[in-house]
Amino acid sequence: MAVAEIMDRLASAFNADAADDLEATFQFKIDGDDDFYITIEDEACAASMGEHDDPDITMMMDVDTLKEVVSGELDGMQAFMGGRLKAEGDVMLGTRLGQLFDLT
Repeated sequence: MAVAEIMDRLASAFNADAADDLEATFQFKIDGDDDFYITIEDEACAASMGEHDDPDITMMMDVDTLKEVVSGELDGMQAFMGGRLKAEGDVMLGTRLGQLFDLT
């Protein structure tokens, strides 16, 4: 599964009801693959390749960790606690990913 496929999967798994009035940008820095970001605004989700100028949270991980989190094999919090995922910025925002995206 390539990053482009993961971006598509995240966009299609977006739960607009959970977003409520959230406006946020999640930056994903992927070791060994392309970086991308997801912007949530007006209960809509858009995924883009590259780096955002001012993300609310930046999550750094390798491509295998990303695949496991998106497939549901690995919980994002477990990845963070286990040192496989690092986060900068609004770390609490990262805890909402499971609510915002129905990845199971």
